[in-house]
Amino acid sequence: MKLLLDEQVPARLAREFPENYDVHTVQKMGWAPTKNGELLKLAASDGFVALLSADKNMKYQQSSTELAIAVIVLAPVMNRLVDLVPLVPSVIALLEANLAPEFYRIEK
Repeated sequence: MKLLLDEQVPARLAREFPENYDVHTVQKMGWAPTKNGELLKLAASDGFVALLSADKNMKYQQSSTELAIAVIVLAPVMNRLVDLVPLVPSVIALLEANLAPEFYRIEK
């Protein structure tokens, strides 16, 4: 399953996913300066299933009816790796449930 980590999500979070997940970062894809709407289109055209982001406002900036991939917003108390790692099992469970292209929020 191909996942994309947004700019605010630490790249080291990719290591927390099982080997059958193909996790990339916006930076490694060369998409760091890209605006959210265009980023979502690029990700969908490149075969990504979901964007993992910490941008809690993206839901209000993008139309959910035009989403081509799922956007999973990670909302821990702090956006540090130590706070994000416990959310990974919930992300995996959500991904395994054949999620639709819409906004999801995972918090603890």
